[in-house]
Amino acid sequence: MYPLVRELAAADAPCRVPVAVTCRVLNLARQPYYRWLACLVTDAELAEAYRANALFDAHRDDPEFGHRFLADEAHAAGEPMAERTAWKICRDNRWWSVFGKRRGRGKNAKAGPPVHDDRVRRDFTADGPNRLWLTDITEHATGEGKLYLCAVKDVYSGRIVSYSIDARMKSGLAVRALESAVTRRGQVAGCIVHSDRGSQGGFNRSSQHLDLGGVRRGHGGLEFEDQRCSGGAASAVARRSCASASDAFAGAA
Repeated sequence: MYPLVRELAAADAPCRVPVAVTCRVLNLARQPYYRWLACLVTDAELAEAYRANALFDAHRDDPEFGHRFLADEAHAAGEPMAERTAWKICRDNRWWSVFGKRRGRGKNAKAGPPVHDDRVRRDFTADGPNRLWLTDITEHATGEGKLYLCAVKDVYSGRIVSYSIDARMKSGLAVRALESAVTRRGQVAGCIVHSDRGSQGGFNRSSQHLDLGGVRRGHGGLEFEDQRCSGGAASAVARRSCASASDAFAGAA
């Protein structure tokens, strides 16, 4: 209501109404109004705005994160807050995880529809290098906390083409591993990159980038998981999630 009081009391108002009259009609005290007028943005509102900016930046970079992970990312960016505060800000701005809530749990839960047709069909063999890559993200416990490793493996040679390590399972973990693999191998046109249907959409963030390093990106994510791309200096890769242990990776190892 305070903005209305200020607007009616403005010197250029069509029909100027004094502050005392407006406050009396609206049953408002004048002292809080003048305090608000002296400081239009309170310290609490300013702190919440900074926290919201930090949460939004984290949500934009990793839309699969829930409010707890977003709070951790905001804390790392210099804006610590309670999980409840992060939840409230995310709720008010409708910043939800792209995965949403699981509707089924346990052995009776049904997997969702495939993202793309399976071009590998459990035939983990290749007649040459850079024909088929397997990738996965694994979690490792250390004395200082969890560590996440994303590796890209060439089926033909059995070698690890590239890898990346991070303390958090963020989308950049998968992006760095994939871009490093393309940079190392160079000519990878027609390569198929296969991953399992995990719970972490690590490769989805690549849809935010233009062609970089010869990698051909497709609509909605890297045209990755089991989908061959034609044309371009390189056509690889994926859209599938990869967080839990990969059937493809384990089978080829």
